[in-house]
Parts: sequence; structure tokens; C-alpha cells
Amino acid sequence: MHFTHEPKRTYYVFAIMISIFLGLASRYINVLPNFIVNHTGDTLWAIMVYFLFRFIFASKSHNTAFYLSFIFCFSIEFSQLYQADWINTIRSTMLGSLILGKGFLAVDLKRYSIGIVIAFMMDKWIPSLFVKVKNKQL
Repeated sequence: MHFTHEPKRTYYVFAIMISIFLGLASRYINVLPNFIVNHTGDTLWAIMVYFLFRFIFASKSHNTAFYLSFIFCFSIEFSQLYQADWINTIRSTMLGSLILGKGFLAVDLKRYSIGIVIAFMMDKWIPSLFVKVKNKQL
């Protein structure tokens, strides 16, 4: 399906907001199972990063957001190996912690990879559903 850039951006804003909401819910709702609490937040963070890149680069290919998301997410994770006082002060805030994390975990790279792949597949699959529905209505 060929969206013009503005409707496409609206879709990405909606996807970003849903992933932020679900990601925060997965971190701060205490009744969720440990598996969800431990894995979902990072996966949803990567999904949000992917859709943020799609929003910024709406006229570029899906692959652009895919690769930039990997570079960004992995860079943030590896940056956590750097533990200087100034950046740890930023990481100690809620926003700093949500964006930069606190400490390197190799498993986060797997969570990010899963999230980016899920977002990439959703991004390619969901618009094609609209085409199928529209074609059936015609």
C-alpha cells in the first residue's frame, strides 16, 4: 500500500504511543507475570524505536528503519558499559533510565532484536491488510 507521508506518519505516531503505553505498563503494573515484566519492556522499547525511525524517515524504505533501529538500540546497550558519574546521574532519573538503561545486559540485545523484527513485520503486514479490505469493498 502506498500511503502519502502524512497518513503514514499518523500511523507511526499511533504505533509509538501504543508501544510506550504498553512498555510502561509492563514495567510498572505489579500484577503481571515475571516473564512479561522481565522481557516485554525492552522488546517494546525496540518496537517504539523502530516506529520512531519510520516516523522520521517516512519516505525511506522499511529497511532504513530496520537497520537504524539495530544500530541505535545496540549502541544504547553498549553505551551502558561506560559508567562515568555524569552519565550515571542522567541514568538515575526515570527518563534517563528509560532511554539509556542502567547496565549492560547481553540478553537485552536479543530482546531488542525480537522487538525490531516484530515491528518490521507489523509495519509490512498491517498496511497490506488495509489494501485487502479496501479491494474487497470495491
